[in-house]
Amino acid sequence: MIKITFDDTPDTLEPVENNGAAGAGGVELSASAAQRITEILARKTEDEKYLRVRVDGGGCNGYSYKFMFEKTPADDYVRVEKDGTTVLIDPVSYNYLMGSVIDYVETLEASQFVINNPNATSSCGCGNSFSI
Repeated sequence: MIKITFDDTPDTLEPVENNGAAGAGGVELSASAAQRITEILARKTEDEKYLRVRVDGGGCNGYSYKFMFEKTPADDYVRVEKDGTTVLIDPVSYNYLMGSVIDYVETLEASQFVINNPNATSSCGCGNSFSI
């Protein structure tokens, strides 16, 4: 399980080719994630209208996921929609996320967004980063 952190640092990754591990599928947003994002955005300002997912270089295993809020999406962002909720993904990050499911999970220990990424070959013990 990968933990999600919120961040607003600039993009730092170079585009990569999709290795085909996820097939031709795009990125899916679960109903529970869509509902939770809608709840969060209802409390945000006009400057925070969209939730964006990004893959950053770093962490103990090579890459990490970041969630942040944005007012206006760039023209080249990929839009993932579910139940009236839109998540934005930049094209570089989308290459790393092909075939993934963004979910929101509630357990006794935690309530958090998780990304089930078939491209990730491993994740670190702390749950904050992954490798491809």
